[in-house]
Amino acid sequence: MTSRPSIAFAKFAAPKKGSVFVLAADGGGLGDAAKACDPAGALARAFPVADFSGKFASSAEVLAPEGASVDRLVAIGAGKVANLDDYAWLKLGGAVAAALRKAAEVAVILDLPELEPEGRQAANLAAGILLRSYGFDKYKTRKERENGQPEAKKAEAAKPAKITIHCADPSAAKKAFAEEEAVIGGVLLARDLVNEPANALGPVEFAARAKQLEALGVEVDILTEKEMKKLGMGSLLGVAQGSPRGARMAIMQWKGGKAKDAPVAFIGKGVTFDTGGNSMKPASGMEDMKGDMGGAAAVTGLIHALAARKAKANVVGVIGLVENAVDGHAQRPGDIVTSMSGQTIEVLNTDAEGRLVLADALWYANDRFKPKFMVNLATLTGAIMVALGQHYAGLFSNNDELAGRLTDAGQATQERLWRMPLGAEYDKLIDSKNADMKNIGGRYGGAIIAAQFLQRFVKDTPWAHLDIAGTAMGAPANEINQSWGSGFGVRLLDRLVRDHYEG
Repeated sequence: MTSRPSIAFAKFAAPKKGSVFVLAADGGGLGDAAKACDPAGALARAFPVADFSGKFASSAEVLAPEGASVDRLVAIGAGKVANLDDYAWLKLGGAVAAALRKAAEVAVILDLPELEPEGRQAANLAAGILLRSYGFDKYKTRKERENGQPEAKKAEAAKPAKITIHCADPSAAKKAFAEEEAVIGGVLLARDLVNEPANALGPVEFAARAKQLEALGVEVDILTEKEMKKLGMGSLLGVAQGSPRGARMAIMQWKGGKAKDAPVAFIGKGVTFDTGGNSMKPASGMEDMKGDMGGAAAVTGLIHALAARKAKANVVGVIGLVENAVDGHAQRPGDIVTSMSGQTIEVLNTDAEGRLVLADALWYANDRFKPKFMVNLATLTGAIMVALGQHYAGLFSNNDELAGRLTDAGQATQERLWRMPLGAEYDKLIDSKNADMKNIGGRYGGAIIAAQFLQRFVKDTPWAHLDIAGTAMGAPANEINQSWGSGFGVRLLDRLVRDHYEG
């Protein structure tokens, strides 16, 4: 993987070497500490030449600036100071990371005219640096020569940049960053999982990755096919029966709250590769189906984040892990399976498989843990992308309070959600002549019909379904993510827990 920069915090001091980053407000104004790093006023002269006005996330730089011993002096536009919320500080960190180049030693001077950033703001900027610095190059074995021609040898790991953020209260910044770094660790874990190729990350390997969370104090149980069959999980196991790689269910428990408190539960779809089964997908773009476990990746990353920051909450993560392959044993259109709930399902389309996995995972989580609420995440339908594109995930819920809290958390983290409808008119579309229900409806409203299917497995428990098909993988790059796998959902759900469910 790309080397992660190391980050430290210090009191203001004019750096003597390396690259120095300063923030410029709208209009190009610099704070006193930034001006002290540029005694000859090189930036002030460079700004008009570079047409730099301090516009948010823009940059201007001077190499070997006059009157200073540093290598580079870089100004990052902060825009209007009044508009700098938590997400803006994350994006500023991303702008710093984007301009690092090959710098080995970096100082970031965190001050602005009429604003002395607090510890939390410094921590958010540092988190943005880490998020933007992520890259998935695990399988690259060739490095580029200076002339651009590849050299056939193992790529040498570049030394990570050492970044010191100079701020007014480094102690407060360090404390705030400890929590932020825990969450970022969860996001990067989720990205790693989504980016892994399916030949390296099948159900068994994914379960092993979940098991590693025990090092953080998480209790992890892994159910095998034999145990799931005994529990009656015919819906999940039907999806897996065409693959020789087996199926697993990982149950992760973080017990950071009071012993008597019911947990909150997060459930993830973990289809490690989806051919569509006998209802096979077109070949074009099928390689992206290695990311069809984005929901399970987000749940695993969330549990990592909560455990790493020692969240004062009881949280359960349940992920159903299968590969939807096609061979002589694969599920056929028209098959009828019996779910753990006892309800029967007529499988009319084997490519509508994620809901079959979640049906048993939701029922298991609800039946075993009696949670306060359940939120499931799944790269479930292409239909949600038709409706919302790739900037919002779809939100379906049977509970207005939970839906509102999720929406607010989405706005705060900019992992945004848009609530979609549920209703009896849609629910009747999955009634079957041959079983209790079928796994598809008509041509229209596919994302809603999938949500209606899931709702039949949650009883009266407050529940929300997040369809993250457009946001978990292949989403548009932005200031804090240049990766194919985004880790969508980790920061969102951590914020939900942090704001409402910690004791």
